[in-house]
Amino acid sequence: MNNTFKDLKFKVFQSGNPLFFYIGINVMLFLIIAVIGVISKLSGQGDIIDLFVSDYLGLPASISKLPERFYTIFTYMFIHDGILHILFNMLGLFWFGNIFMNFLKSRQFHFVYLAGGLFGGLFAVAALNVFPLYASGLAGVTIVGASAAVMAIIFAAATLVPNYTIMLLFFGEVKIKWIAIIYFVLDFIAIGSVNAGGSLAHIGGALLGFTFIKSLQNGRDWSKLFERKPKLKVVRNEKPVKKPEFKGGVSQQEIDAILDKISTSGYDKLTAVEKEKLFKASKD
Repeated sequence: MNNTFKDLKFKVFQSGNPLFFYIGINVMLFLIIAVIGVISKLSGQGDIIDLFVSDYLGLPASISKLPERFYTIFTYMFIHDGILHILFNMLGLFWFGNIFMNFLKSRQFHFVYLAGGLFGGLFAVAALNVFPLYASGLAGVTIVGASAAVMAIIFAAATLVPNYTIMLLFFGEVKIKWIAIIYFVLDFIAIGSVNAGGSLAHIGGALLGFTFIKSLQNGRDWSKLFERKPKLKVVRNEKPVKKPEFKGGVSQQEIDAILDKISTSGYDKLTAVEKEKLFKASKD
């Protein structure tokens, strides 16, 4: 059991694979909240934990609540409402995240996941407040789930390699572009349902993933925001001090000076001391 926990810890926090990191974070938060929720219910507190999580960690649809709960634009994408909710999100993230990582970098995965979640949430809130259909019921509506971030990964992979095939039960090999299109159509149909906020967030995430890849194909990599810049090192442009070399007790500088004198005036112009020094140096 100890080795299993060590392996999980390594995959989530130390492997450097963003796919395992986000799956691990989502699952751990879900389990922690679920366990606290069960304890709360057993102690007679009812659904107080679920209500607290929804109110203070979920993204409120009402714009008036955003100034005081601005942080929820980030926290909402790591909170799930039920086992099936997180199960399908993590399965989709695992399948399409592996395809994504086969062709792109970890830095790009981080960007698409987080930007997809952020843009998807903002897109959903904006749409809910623009269209009259939703005006009457915004007060108590909150959005939770990693679906927008996962949809960004799905559409990024499907836009990058649309003809990549995966095996589906009862259907056999299916190109991932058709899976992405079906997801999008189902979410578009569902924007008139009770869970309109979630579907709108999915659409926003899908648009972000699609646009990121199109921009990348045109030579613009938005994920460079996450690129680590090398630390600058100060290098002094100074010539190293050359230690004097001695030959026969005579320094190299003295020898050079004597040789220069020979080249300009000739050997005969050397003094007796200079001739002696040159002789000693030649014996070394």
